[in-house]
Amino acid sequence: MKICLYGAGSKNIAEKYKKEAYELGKEIAKRNHQLVYGGGDTGIMGATSRGVIDNGGKVLGIAPEWMTDYEGLCKDCSRFIHTKTMDDRKTLFLKHSDAFIVAPGGIGTLDEFFEILTLRRLERHDKKIVIFNSHGFYNHLLSMMDFLFNEKVLVDNIYDMFHVANSIDDVFKYLED
Repeated sequence: MKICLYGAGSKNIAEKYKKEAYELGKEIAKRNHQLVYGGGDTGIMGATSRGVIDNGGKVLGIAPEWMTDYEGLCKDCSRFIHTKTMDDRKTLFLKHSDAFIVAPGGIGTLDEFFEILTLRRLERHDKKIVIFNSHGFYNHLLSMMDFLFNEKVLVDNIYDMFHVANSIDDVFKYLED
């Protein structure tokens, strides 16, 4: 399975998230899945890709040519695709992936999550989406989504479109079921 990871590129994210991201990458490789991601070599993205690469897995990085102005890019990817825009990048994430993991991240990660969720809602794909709620990272986001649901601005079946996993085992139980 080709699994797209959305996650922070920030060097400043807490070590506990990076450690768990590395373990997630190890598990992706161990289960013979391929990582598809934004190509970064820092933060959650870098930790996950290192976990995959260090354990013999394959990694596809996808990033705009100008992204090096903001963060380092992984030089050890099995394959790297340079794009012109972030929109091109997100289109290729969808094209090259069978499922999505939303790991701890910032505004870029949230943008990617809400776009892929919206596309699922609009029936542009039926791929699995899992929020990896590492150390409760997304608890506040999930509360906000509950509020939106209770205020009737989200459709009744929104929670059927993604899964919340609090452990790596739960991530793969959902993806591989």
